[in-house]
Amino acid sequence: MAQAFAGIWNLGESNYFDEYMKAIGVGFATRQIANLTKPTTIIEVDGDKVSVKTQSTFKNTEISFKLGEEFDETTADDRHVKSLVTLDGGKLIHVQNWDGKETSLVRELKDGKLNLTLTMGSVVCTRTYTKAE
Repeated sequence: MAQAFAGIWNLGESNYFDEYMKAIGVGFATRQIANLTKPTTIIEVDGDKVSVKTQSTFKNTEISFKLGEEFDETTADDRHVKSLVTLDGGKLIHVQNWDGKETSLVRELKDGKLNLTLTMGSVVCTRTYTKAE
């Protein structure tokens, strides 16, 4: 099922991203730059190993993991987190824990688009990606 997420995805729409970044503790200058970028996400799946690359003019990141196995991640905003990614009900659920805090990044396919929902407490951000041809 994770194979369905494989591909190159370009950011189209984004709602409440600045609020989400504030909620996770991203500084003002970094938020200003991040709000201007339109990242491309490349998802590759090889068996139970998944790789997610995010590329933008601001910063490139890459994580590789096995579904259901916790791993260490350094985020684009330099947080050092413990991450766990699972596949549940057709959703790729990525949970990050650091300093007693938790955020979730849920990827879901709908109408040929990749919907990313970022949640930190009561702040919910949605970002919609379209598949590159």
